[in-house]
Amino acid sequence: MNKKIRIGLIGAGRIGKLHGDNLVRLVPEAELVSIADPFLNDTITEWAKSLGVEKCYKNAEEIFSDSSIDAVFICSATDTHADYIIQAAEAGKHIFCEKPIHYDVARILDALNAVEKAGVKLQVGFVRRFDHNHKMVRDTVASGKLGKPHIVKVTSRDPEQPPMEYVKTSGGLFMDMMIHDFDMVRYLSGSEVTEVTAYGEVLIDVNFKEYDDVDTAIVMLKFANGAIGVIDNSRRAGYGYDQRTEVHCAGGCVQVSNDLDNTAFISTPEGVTSAKPQWFFLERYNHAFVAETQAFVKAILNDTETPVTGNDGLMPVLIAKAAKRSLDEGRSVKLSEIEE
Repeated sequence: MNKKIRIGLIGAGRIGKLHGDNLVRLVPEAELVSIADPFLNDTITEWAKSLGVEKCYKNAEEIFSDSSIDAVFICSATDTHADYIIQAAEAGKHIFCEKPIHYDVARILDALNAVEKAGVKLQVGFVRRFDHNHKMVRDTVASGKLGKPHIVKVTSRDPEQPPMEYVKTSGGLFMDMMIHDFDMVRYLSGSEVTEVTAYGEVLIDVNFKEYDDVDTAIVMLKFANGAIGVIDNSRRAGYGYDQRTEVHCAGGCVQVSNDLDNTAFISTPEGVTSAKPQWFFLERYNHAFVAETQAFVKAILNDTETPVTGNDGLMPVLIAKAAKRSLDEGRSVKLSEIEE
């Protein structure tokens, strides 16, 4: 019988439930054996039972202390991620952690040091790397057939703004939303960001100002390989989840548009119409969530490096901090200022 990776899930909110469902139904090499959530209730317990999971706890320590568990999925609140990574590493568990690892760089470094010391694997949940569209852009650029990258463009706009209750603890647009795009530009360009210039405004909801945040932003970037880039974000695009990437290179350009609800184009004398983009990330990236989970489990089984490492978790946070400093101070910020 082939070995299955025994997994404990920490955090049973929206993203935790998504990972739990995928692990049980779509990753045969994994076995979800326990779930911990500080807000454990009958709804979570019933969901766990529907997956065949009987062990449910309020305290994650129950998972860390279970010697039969090989790996953990950390899907709890961001401010708990670093602590849980350290505890899991010290318990000898491999770790999948949702992004970001933490808002505080020192805590991220503490967590990465614990992982290195323990010799366990860590994968950070930057799911868009596993999307079929974005991966094709990256693979085309990495192949070198289009030559050196010149311009990297990412558009990411949510279909509706999050509730203010979420905004006040989110870490802000750069840390919560654009952090995916900071990872994506590194992934697509194959290079590190060296300088950031950010512009942001409150154009959708004045309440964002209360939390020193913006709802609309453009960030320009310089890369170590000489390329330049631009990211645009909006907290509200009423037509759906707008997710597009492009890399223009010396010998050509590769770009992808949105996944639509369907691919039909209806042509009439009045014009040509098509379906809107898929509504939000659960629809748009569900296949990618499955793929990233499969990749993590295979890395454990094959004893290979995870495809999204701890350093991949660190760098977007540094870029996000540079973007916030740029916005606050009205100037370009070199990443070396943040790294110091």
